[in-house]
Amino acid sequence: MLAQCQCGQLTASVAEGHEPMTVLCHCRDCQRRSGSPFGTIAYYPAGAVSLAGQAREFTRPTDQGNRFTTGFCPECGSTVYAKATKYPALIGVTVGCIANPDFPAPARSVFEEHRHAWVPIPPGMARHVRGRDSKEIG
Repeated sequence: MLAQCQCGQLTASVAEGHEPMTVLCHCRDCQRRSGSPFGTIAYYPAGAVSLAGQAREFTRPTDQGNRFTTGFCPECGSTVYAKATKYPALIGVTVGCIANPDFPAPARSVFEEHRHAWVPIPPGMARHVRGRDSKEIG
């Protein structure tokens, strides 16, 4: 599976045989990072993902005291990958850069305290007020 930025300069390749753990995040940081009402990132074992091309990174603190880093193309600005210090063995690939309408739906929806009311959540999806460790909705 190949993900790439808008201009194609920065890519993330995922080795075959790895199922993603995909998260739909409504936090305000993901809203601002993605320019949409949510961000969607598919997480894989770090060793299964190969990055190629030039990237710039932006690191921010999380509300739990960890760090969250996003890697983006310095030419077109697309965010292609993400790393969380809370989960050092994983690397996330932004689902928008995968650009496959058949990509599997996210497993969970997090930070719904900031979800836009007009964004529907698929039935059966695990839903959390804040992060995965927070109170589940429904």
